[in-house]
Amino acid sequence: MQIDHLILGGFETNCYILRSSADTAQCLIIDTELGLVDFLKANKLQPDAIILTHGHLDHICGIPPLRAEYPEIKVCIHKLDIDMLNGTRPASPFMTSTGVDFGPAEILEDQEELRFAGITLRILHTPGHTPGGICLYSQVDGVVFTGDSLFAGSIGRTDFPGGDYKQLIEAIKEKLLVLPAQTIVCPGHGPQTTIAAQKAANPYLC
Repeated sequence: MQIDHLILGGFETNCYILRSSADTAQCLIIDTELGLVDFLKANKLQPDAIILTHGHLDHICGIPPLRAEYPEIKVCIHKLDIDMLNGTRPASPFMTSTGVDFGPAEILEDQEELRFAGITLRILHTPGHTPGGICLYSQVDGVVFTGDSLFAGSIGRTDFPGGDYKQLIEAIKEKLLVLPAQTIVCPGHGPQTTIAAQKAANPYLC
């Protein structure tokens, strides 16, 4: 798997562009901020889909320009965060309403396997940061994209509306810490880490 990693926006969101190899233009996007279209066009990439790890604004606000440039692109989100896309629940903890409808999306379920751009990812539902927070695991490539569920040395905030600390800790332990120790963790913010490192030294999980 070829992984391109961009840090975008005021919250320094990690956006990932996945390809089956460096020679192909078809790609899969994990989370999206403003500025992503420029990278795709400059590298002549063709996105098949965007998978959203959760519905907070810093992970979804790049959808409108992507849809404008690539109208056939699919947008995927867990069913418990879909209301953040259609404007019925704030996409930011600092808003009372979004005022924006990000358009239709395909609904994801726990343990579902997604196949886009020659890449297969398994959905791991890890609620607690948001009700519909997910991680995306590739067993073949030994990598998991954890959104804002798990960071290097930390976990996602649970003091926002819809957050639940106990639920997040349980989800991390049941869905993520059981993965092979060498699995690379690609979080929604901050540096990469591994499952082994987080089991050994993450103060929230030790």
